[in-house]
Amino acid sequence: MMIKKTMQNIKKNSIDRIFLKNLVCPLTKSDLIYLKKEHELISLQSKLAYPINRDIPLMHIDLARKITNKEISILLKES
Repeated sequence: MMIKKTMQNIKKNSIDRIFLKNLVCPLTKSDLIYLKKEHELISLQSKLAYPINRDIPLMHIDLARKITNKEISILLKES
């Protein structure tokens, strides 16, 4: 029963927090910031935003979009 309950919790939280803590930017190996609304993982060091598609982070540099300094400053103010 415990396994079933845990799996239900994971499904409710579209992206598992423990899983996210282990992900890093493939370019800089730095931590990522999860933006739930935008469905992206942000690396401040590399200034890249990695998309999340169907709850799967697409951690390939070629799939990431570049983020601007303005976006970074907004992110830092919000945190």
